[in-house]
Amino acid sequence: MKIGVISDTHGYLDPKVHDLFAGVEHILHGGDIGFASIILELEQIAPVTAVLGNNDYGMTFRETEVIELAGKKILVHHIVHPQRPAEAIQGRIERAKPDVVVFGHTHQPFNEVIGGCLFLNPGYAGKPRFKLERSVAILSCAPTGMTVEFAML
Repeated sequence: MKIGVISDTHGYLDPKVHDLFAGVEHILHGGDIGFASIILELEQIAPVTAVLGNNDYGMTFRETEVIELAGKKILVHHIVHPQRPAEAIQGRIERAKPDVVVFGHTHQPFNEVIGGCLFLNPGYAGKPRFKLERSVAILSCAPTGMTVEFAML
């Protein structure tokens, strides 16, 4: 199963995302969506699970979601410090025991297994600014394991 992973759109969905996510079966949005219409547009590609970011207001998404896809439990939360999670999210991770934690906020791609859990930040996908590199990720889940590919916007 291929899963599109995106975060920090901040109200802008790059048209390239449609091609990059072609063929994905689900999309995870790690927060700082900007406008709910971004999720509606992503839903034209595949079903979406999204969480609120620290810049999202007036939307009905939750701060944390736990979903099972391709036999993998995935926790999605906007602000996660993989090496030192805040107490509240650390407790949630301990209770949920996910295979993958998807997060955003830092605007930096991150892909590392810590304590048997894959921590994945797809990077920043919003409007070009401040010479920030922009990216999304594809998480491929197979019986033999998981792989991550980053795609630049």
